[in-house]
Amino acid sequence: MKVLVVNNAVPFIRGGAEELADHLVRRLNATKGVEAELLRIPFRWEPADRIVEEILLNRNLRLYNVDRAIALKFPAYLIPHAEKTLWLLHQFRQAYDLYDSGLSHLCDNGRGAEIMRLVRKADGELFGTCRQIFTNSPVTQGRLRKFNAVDSTVLYPPLNDPCRFMGGEYGSYIFAGGRVGPGKRQHLLVEAMRYVRSHVSLVIAGPPDNEAAGTELEELVAMHQLSGRVELRLGYRARDEIAALANGALACAYLPIDEDSLGYVTMEAFAAAKAVVSVEDAGGVLEIVRDGETGLVVWPDPEAIAVAFDRLAGDRSRTMAMGRAAKELLQSKNITWEATITRLLD
Repeated sequence: MKVLVVNNAVPFIRGGAEELADHLVRRLNATKGVEAELLRIPFRWEPADRIVEEILLNRNLRLYNVDRAIALKFPAYLIPHAEKTLWLLHQFRQAYDLYDSGLSHLCDNGRGAEIMRLVRKADGELFGTCRQIFTNSPVTQGRLRKFNAVDSTVLYPPLNDPCRFMGGEYGSYIFAGGRVGPGKRQHLLVEAMRYVRSHVSLVIAGPPDNEAAGTELEELVAMHQLSGRVELRLGYRARDEIAALANGALACAYLPIDEDSLGYVTMEAFAAAKAVVSVEDAGGVLEIVRDGETGLVVWPDPEAIAVAFDRLAGDRSRTMAMGRAAKELLQSKNITWEATITRLLD
């Protein structure tokens, strides 16, 4: 069977979806009787008028010599194919929940309402052609049902390289990995360090969305004279380095805005038996980050986050117990690549 994994590509932006697509292709190619490749379609959502062109471009592409397509994200999932499985990581949220809440860039565009309707219309027509529809979390599943009246099956993305995240010593720092940008709110972590009373430090490692995102953190560290307590490792980091930081941390932190899924940062921390500090509006992350059980969930405010850090440092035995509970919870979900591939190819 020849399987084509289809995803969009924003040049020089790489996050969990890109990692998932790469690992999915590798796992498919390791499956007997399967030959897989990855097709990445360039995508740009600004200016907003460009979105209409992106829809037309993808709907007019044709795939040849492909037995099965597995599509992940808008607008690449609009490419027609008779045997297409949709594994929805998230829709174009600017035309859905972010639009309804006034946070979409479409809200400030004269054609915004028209573009929103075109996106929803294209999605609606696409969903009816898919042989199967999976979503990566109950959050994504719920949005799909709410906005499109479409049912789906939750299929959690497995951790890509679990053998790296085996845990280790519980150090004296909080680790925050993953993509750096406004949607992940690492600035709140830096600002929280102004109020931390314990000796715990903070390490942030990952690629910034853009130069401004990295510069903002560097300026915050300098402004509040936190260079001795906050370490920034900005840019693409080797997986072994990320794993070593997670394995050696006291705990981890992840503060996304309404995350679509469990989040790789969360899963890596749990695999390493580390509790996670998150926030009340973190979305899908909160399915497994449970306050007082597998981590601490607080209001997205620097002082509240600082209190959480001090709690973790002040009761290390409790922190380690939450980390062990986090690992057990993740393992109980039995999210494996073997089972995932079987379901996608069914």
